[in-house]
Amino acid sequence: MCIKGCDPWNKLQAETMMQNSFDPMIPFRMRVMKTFWETEDVFSIDLQPVDEAVKTFQFQPGQFNMLYAFGAGEAAISISSDSSKIGSISHTIHKVGYVTGKLSQLKKGDMVAIRGPFGSHWPVDEATGKDICIVAGGIGLAPLRPSVYHILKHRKKYGRIFILYGARTPGDLLFRVELEQWSKKHNVDVEVTVDRADSTWRGQVGIVTTLIELLKLDPQNTVAMVCGPELMMKFCIDELLDKGLPISSIYLSMERNMKCAIGFCGHCQLLPRFICKDGPVFNFKQVEKFFNVWEV
Repeated sequence: MCIKGCDPWNKLQAETMMQNSFDPMIPFRMRVMKTFWETEDVFSIDLQPVDEAVKTFQFQPGQFNMLYAFGAGEAAISISSDSSKIGSISHTIHKVGYVTGKLSQLKKGDMVAIRGPFGSHWPVDEATGKDICIVAGGIGLAPLRPSVYHILKHRKKYGRIFILYGARTPGDLLFRVELEQWSKKHNVDVEVTVDRADSTWRGQVGIVTTLIELLKLDPQNTVAMVCGPELMMKFCIDELLDKGLPISSIYLSMERNMKCAIGFCGHCQLLPRFICKDGPVFNFKQVEKFFNVWEV
């Protein structure tokens, strides 16, 4: 069922809201279970619902929440945990401003408020039977992490799996233990590179697009999911198109300037689209015409 006025792309969001039984403008309480630093400026926070009505909180890989730090404000943050685990969620957050700074100071037992989940999702169901190419840059691995969990949990439904990840330095790599675990999975090719190496690094050096260049893809049977800085995504998409992938087989997450999550404030408007309401996950065909427009 689609709530009146919603577009088919957001049918899932509408149904998820109905399933979770909440008003998108009214936050509900979550208790902090754990906060830990992934890197010097990126931390993860594990949350558990307090309010009875949302103890069965569910989301789809790629969706986001509005996290509210009491007395500070709220910020749009992608969910980075396993979507199959009902009743607990994790967010991986880049500490870049006042609200995220306040969130980073929370300790076990503290309370936060949440609105969500919002937004579109990665096409993990639509991609069954196909090869998967996941390309992440920096903190862009966090929004893609739930899709990795889903795909590996249903491994037999997919063909070959490529996970390509790039970061600025070895110290900026997220989920290093999990990357190692994923690389040991059957028929999963995990490749990691850094822009600048140090004396401890024994892996590849270079931007993440160089990892795409080395791949032998079946372009007509591959679905690509890309998330990272916009410039990085632009070059990755160009490389994937050069490999022969159809535009309709490339998906990207564009998380920028989201303030209200429901398209009221207009901060995240990108020409005819609202990132929060129509995204953050888009099929590249939806945004191709204005994705490469400078200053848009």
